[in-house]
Amino acid sequence: MTDSARVAAPRAATFTTYSPATGKPLAEHPANGPEEVSRAVARARTVQAGWAALPASRRRDHLLRWRKALATDLDAVARTIAEETGKPVGDAALEVVLTLEHLDWAARNAGRVLRRRKVGTGLFAVHQQASLVHRPLGVVGVIGPWNYPLYTPMGSIGYALAAGNAVVFKPSELTPGTGVLLAELLDVAVPGHAGLLTTVTGAAPTGDALARSGVDKLAFTGSPRTARKVMAVCAETLTPFLAECGGKDAVIVTADADLEAAADAIVWGALSNAGQTCAGVERVYAVREIHAELCERVVERAGALRPGGEADSSYGPMTLPGQVAVVERHVTGAVSAGARALLGGPESVRAPYVAPVVLTGVPEDAAAMAEETFGPVVAINPVADVDEAVQRANASRYALGAAVFCRNGHTGAAIAARLRAGAVSVNSVLGFAAVPALPFGGSRDSGFGRIHGAEGLRTFTAVQSTTVQRFTPPIALTSFGAPAATRERAVRLARALHRRR
Repeated sequence: MTDSARVAAPRAATFTTYSPATGKPLAEHPANGPEEVSRAVARARTVQAGWAALPASRRRDHLLRWRKALATDLDAVARTIAEETGKPVGDAALEVVLTLEHLDWAARNAGRVLRRRKVGTGLFAVHQQASLVHRPLGVVGVIGPWNYPLYTPMGSIGYALAAGNAVVFKPSELTPGTGVLLAELLDVAVPGHAGLLTTVTGAAPTGDALARSGVDKLAFTGSPRTARKVMAVCAETLTPFLAECGGKDAVIVTADADLEAAADAIVWGALSNAGQTCAGVERVYAVREIHAELCERVVERAGALRPGGEADSSYGPMTLPGQVAVVERHVTGAVSAGARALLGGPESVRAPYVAPVVLTGVPEDAAAMAEETFGPVVAINPVADVDEAVQRANASRYALGAAVFCRNGHTGAAIAARLRAGAVSVNSVLGFAAVPALPFGGSRDSGFGRIHGAEGLRTFTAVQSTTVQRFTPPIALTSFGAPAATRERAVRLARALHRRR
């Protein structure tokens, strides 16, 4: 492992990671404190100067070499992800593939998106030539999650690097090995810029140290509760902050929808990765006339799935041990409040695994409908019509993703436009996740800011506006030497022009 791939603690401050499936220890990692984090940021700042000075085409080539290294070592990366999260290796491999798509797009499009461009000046600045350029911020801090320990943080890391920044990455304390391997592969692929991505490891104190370290922006993925704490720390130094805080994503199913396709997508969106997907399916609103049939199809498909630690398991264990209790509380609370368990129930929770649970008739104020469950549980409630479905979907304090199933794609898109979610798929779930050009992010308790796409590149830059005077203006309004009569003529001219418009 290269020295710059991670920061080693000077003393024996370490922590152990464990397999979510077996409980057996996986590895020891340093618990980096403020001094180690500060050194990482200082080193990143030094490396970033040379990285930012490169032409965009050179940065593109370097990042494409990193992409190639990730693709070459895909099996090793997927194995590390699977060991730390408990998800099947096949699922982990798909996570790597999606990451490669986004890294490729960011590398190839950063030069085009961020290059200097001219803008119009207007009548009173016709003597000026105006342009704007997106400049790198410097060093970006990234705090990543454990559920998708590669794909999700790379939505910030890859785009920040493509924009000319260096990155200091703190992965979840549950998945530090993935972050360490990611930085190591970049150092090997681009040795002339070793340290451009540095991984610091540890729990909450390490994240706190990164927020206080003087980074030029901090991108965070996690719970709204933790986001508020980290944001408060960033506010002390006015450090820009980007937050992706999960969701309670809804699916609307209309009367004319393809129910087989809807059921298939709902089951995958709700249960893949053990339901531990921020933009996964947690709530379904189906119009009353097709509700029963949809429920039958969902139950049939979900009932065939089996969680476990074997290679052929449908999904793995709950990665975060404490999340098991949250899932159990939501399911038990829903049933106690009058919901019907069409599949499974409280007995489905057998840590570290949770068998599929399908509920219906869940009160809208129950935790299973109002809070993020983050487990293999889906609630399918009947509604009178699409208007009611939209109203209920928008009533959540989360607004991250959503989906609409409707026979006519144009009608589905019109329904999607009424939803407050930051990203919506029509006749699929999570369709946007595989499209690198589309920005991703939410509002309300789902956070703010965008990663991915052109917006994701720009979010890790500072805009600089420049004017160059081409000739001396006939009316010099920005001078104390301008006669009062000249200023008055200019005012009269502007008033006349804007009255006519």
